[in-house]
Amino acid sequence: MPLRNTPIRRKLTAIILLTCGVALLLMCGGFFATELITFRQTTVQHLATISKVIATNSTAALAFNDQDAAAEILAALKAEPSIVAAGLLDPKGRWLATYPAGLSEQALPAAASQSGFHFEGGYLIGAQPIEQGGSGRLGTLVLKSEMTQVYRRLEIYAAIAAAMMAMSLLAAYLLSRTLQQQISRPIRALAEAASAVSNHRDYSVRAARLGNDELGVLTDAFNHMLTQIQSQHQAVMDSEARVRAVLNSALTAVIVMDAAGKVIDWNSRAEAMFGWKREAAVGVELAEMIIPRRLRDAHRRGIERYLAGGDGPILNRLIELTALRLDGSEFPVEISISPMQSGGAVTFCGFITDITERQHAQEKIQAHLGRLDLLNRITRAIGDRQDLASIFGVVIRNLEDNLPIDFGCVFLYDPLAQMLTVSGIGAASSAIATQLAMPVGTQVPIDQNGLARCVLGTLVYEPDVSLLHSAFSQQLASVGLRSLVIAPLLAESRVFGVLAAARRQPAGFNSPDCEFLRQLSEHVALASHQAHLHTALQQAYDDLRQSQKTVLQQERLRALGQMASGVAHDINNAISPVALYTESLLEREPNLSERARNYLTTIQRAIEDVAETVARMREFYRPREPQLALGQVNLNRVAGQVIELTRARWCDVPQERGFVVELQADLAPGLPEIMGAESEIRDALTNLIFNAVDAMPEGGTLIVRTRSAPAAQRTDAEATGERVNLEVRDSGVGMSEETRRHCLEPFYTTKGERGTGLGLAMVYGMVQRHSAELDIQSQLGHGTTVRLTFTAPLSAESTTERLPALAAEVRRQRILVIDDDPIIIESLRDILEGDGHLVTAASGGRTGIDVFAAAHQGSEPFGIVITDLGMPYVDGRQVAAGIKAISPATPVLLLTGWGQRLLAENDIPPHVDRVLNKPPKLRELRQALAEMSARAPIG
Repeated sequence: MPLRNTPIRRKLTAIILLTCGVALLLMCGGFFATELITFRQTTVQHLATISKVIATNSTAALAFNDQDAAAEILAALKAEPSIVAAGLLDPKGRWLATYPAGLSEQALPAAASQSGFHFEGGYLIGAQPIEQGGSGRLGTLVLKSEMTQVYRRLEIYAAIAAAMMAMSLLAAYLLSRTLQQQISRPIRALAEAASAVSNHRDYSVRAARLGNDELGVLTDAFNHMLTQIQSQHQAVMDSEARVRAVLNSALTAVIVMDAAGKVIDWNSRAEAMFGWKREAAVGVELAEMIIPRRLRDAHRRGIERYLAGGDGPILNRLIELTALRLDGSEFPVEISISPMQSGGAVTFCGFITDITERQHAQEKIQAHLGRLDLLNRITRAIGDRQDLASIFGVVIRNLEDNLPIDFGCVFLYDPLAQMLTVSGIGAASSAIATQLAMPVGTQVPIDQNGLARCVLGTLVYEPDVSLLHSAFSQQLASVGLRSLVIAPLLAESRVFGVLAAARRQPAGFNSPDCEFLRQLSEHVALASHQAHLHTALQQAYDDLRQSQKTVLQQERLRALGQMASGVAHDINNAISPVALYTESLLEREPNLSERARNYLTTIQRAIEDVAETVARMREFYRPREPQLALGQVNLNRVAGQVIELTRARWCDVPQERGFVVELQADLAPGLPEIMGAESEIRDALTNLIFNAVDAMPEGGTLIVRTRSAPAAQRTDAEATGERVNLEVRDSGVGMSEETRRHCLEPFYTTKGERGTGLGLAMVYGMVQRHSAELDIQSQLGHGTTVRLTFTAPLSAESTTERLPALAAEVRRQRILVIDDDPIIIESLRDILEGDGHLVTAASGGRTGIDVFAAAHQGSEPFGIVITDLGMPYVDGRQVAAGIKAISPATPVLLLTGWGQRLLAENDIPPHVDRVLNKPPKLRELRQALAEMSARAPIG
């Protein structure tokens, strides 16, 4: 219909106007029909009236057949302009007269067979019979009247009706234009809202309510429906946005297909992956876009198989295939396709992942794992090696076989000389090394090349050494090597070498190769450093073991010293009377025989040696060497004395067992004297002779020899004096190399329970203290030679401490002697009383203090107090303190077996004026008494 697509406003206007027009037309049609019917009836009545009048007037003319009268009567019709023709018929049907006159019969209407009126051809034709009385019919009057006035009148009426209809329609249009808005405006608002929603999907649009009628209710319902639709649409949009965001953010291409395999939708990842825009891809068969031609049939059969069976996914597991990009290139993908059913429609969702990077990563991982395995194998191979040459050889051989490389070598770096020394070359690289004139040991200078950067700790990669101008690079290029990697070997942030690997092709190393060589260089550097550390550790371990032995020996010696400290006191106490009496006899008995005097002299010398030996026992555990009182020593004299002192051991004892030890004294005449402690040298020589005798259990030859050192044993730097040798040689069992290395260690002995292991240790201590040299030569079954080498000073002046001569005779003193040993007390009493002193003895410290206190309160106090140090209950320190508390001016002399230690360690007890060592010497004792008597009170 024409109005179907027109706006509702026009529709309402057209409907109103059409309705009004139809109503007016119906009204006008009724009016015209009524008017036409009424007018025709009126015309018929008017014409019937005229015909009756004319008929009445024509009776005479008809009766008399008077044409003129008839014509005259008909002429009266001029007053009726509508009558166009008229005629009178006689009874015979002939025209008596016509109107107008002279009218042809053809123009006259046909005579009516019966009276009446009828319309014919737009004319009203009437036949009026003319009768007179009862004489019958005289004739007929025929009239023909035109309808022009009627039609003209109808035209006037039509024009009036048209004007009225136009005015009515205009009025209706104006009214409908205003009034139809009450209906069209709400509907148009709804239409506009619906159009906005439909065209722009703007569900926030609302139609304005313009009334409370049905349109207002419809507007409210429409707006409420829009609110619900907006809420649902927003939820759908949010959900779709989330889904779209998830899909677009996914690393996997998501593709939705219909049952025909055509793309319905896909995400941005698919666009980036395949190069197709979403708008271009939608509606295109997936197989034609991204599936290689060889796989398309299988893809289509899979869809058809699913659609035919209707169950199970097309591809419910990830499978690696290849896909096509827009440019036609193939790349590996991982794909999974699953069906989705919604109502009766079937769609498919595909998840496609580009695994190009994964495959590349897997290839890199495989290559990296291969390099790690190679690195692990090389590390294990070099881990058990402790020498650099072996480590370098294993590394380069593995690189040649597995990396591989065409040339490899290791240089050691000398930072002072700025040189690299070839230290390792692979077997396969030896031929190239020969061409390069770079055998092991060749030095390569460092200039402005990769080597200079590498020794600074940087890995250097040169893709093409032929483009470099350094001598080393050109040398490599000359033998066909093009690409080079130089990795530094660092240990403790210091470059000690470089690892060089080269290939013939340019740019032959990639980044993983360089990284592998860098890691390998770290392992090689670590292994090399560990090898160095192993050597150092082995040396340190040996030193530590030696130090442990030394510490153990020191601890054992410390224990010995602590034990010897107590033993020394007892020994000194025991030999003190012997020393005092021996020295007194030699001094006061002039009538002794020469033999007796020699015996006493030997006894005195032996006592002094014993005292010195006891004093030296503490040197085994003292950290510092003692300060020796050196004097001139004649080695020939000392050797003769020792031979006599030890005669019982090397002569008498073997003879008791039936064996003979032949001692040969080979003493060089004119031997220069040396500076030393005679007693220590004598003890050392005694120990050597005892050891030599023990080494000859079945007898043999013992040689004691003195010689000036041969010129070959001297050096130009020895300008301090002549060197003198003292040798002891035996023909005994000898020593193994192991025994010879340990023979100087304290407590080391091969004599079992018979030996102490201190003999040679004491000899070694004496040698150290005299700055001498000790040489031991021995072989199993061929005897032993021990040689002591001393240096004789250029000046023979003695440095022996000389005691000043007594200025005057010691005046007589009252002396209190305090000791817990009665033999010591008795010997001191005898000696001191022999010098004229008055001696009072006290046994023990407590008794001595009481005796001194009692004498001090009496008339005869003591002038000097001599006391021992180690006494029970009250020792010498307490005695000295007690004496000084009673009489601060009384001097106290401490006579103890620990005197030498106290003096050496500067540990003189307080309140003690002088310390003497046991056994005392008369000269030292008298000197001390002389010094103290000068400030002692008179007894």
